[in-house]
Amino acid sequence: MLRTFLETDRLFAAYALCDLDDREFQRTRWGVALADGDPIAVVLQYAGYSPQPIFVMGDNAGIKSILQGVIRPRTAFVAARSEQIPAVADSYRVEPGPEMLRMWTDRVHFRPYPADVQRLLPVEIGELNRLYQLGFASWLPASAIADGLYYGIRVGGRLVSAAGTHVISPAARLAVVGNVMTHTDFRGRGYASAVTGAVTAELLRFCDYVVLNVRADNPPALAAYRRLGFMVHTIFEERLIHRSEPVWSGWTGTFRRVFAFRKES
Repeated sequence: MLRTFLETDRLFAAYALCDLDDREFQRTRWGVALADGDPIAVVLQYAGYSPQPIFVMGDNAGIKSILQGVIRPRTAFVAARSEQIPAVADSYRVEPGPEMLRMWTDRVHFRPYPADVQRLLPVEIGELNRLYQLGFASWLPASAIADGLYYGIRVGGRLVSAAGTHVISPAARLAVVGNVMTHTDFRGRGYASAVTGAVTAELLRFCDYVVLNVRADNPPALAAYRRLGFMVHTIFEERLIHRSEPVWSGWTGTFRRVFAFRKES
């Protein structure tokens, strides 16, 4: 049921579709609103440290009621289309933030970017985290490399640029590229295109689509991804949200049932 609903916009729902795989599904919690037995809205909550990520898709009344009665984190990062933010704001204070773009490519549109890149190994996780901490607070376990796919560029033996994956689904034939970072001293040399291109090329060996997120106000990143053949699918929001009080304002009348389920390990 979830897969059928999410497949109606598989590029926007790429993360959620990948989370249906067994390894990821046990880390998730889902709320679904039904009308006449069919899903009209879905909210996904991914387990982890607060603020946890949540994804919303579908009818606003259904999203509103799921957030009121089923999926109710105190603080979260929400991914939603702009027209769905009012449904989120009914239960949460939504902080301002930039627009995001969901971009995608496939074997037909992808343009390789030849460069001297190296696939990273789990033992190199310390170097990777040191690179990421230059630009944003981040810490990745070695399993992120072991379970995912990371490529990097070295200058003088030093890791100066890297890109990897957020999630991969062989079942859905989808993957999400992320964690793209180049040291500030080495930007403007095409390194971001090189490492992102290497990851994407490897993923397209067994995936039909590769997607990524980028801020709409980041022209250099947009140019780097377009150089590889990535195209914009949709505009959406990634916002930090905080639970408002009161936490309950009743059901809306456009559907008959809202429920939650999760896979138990």
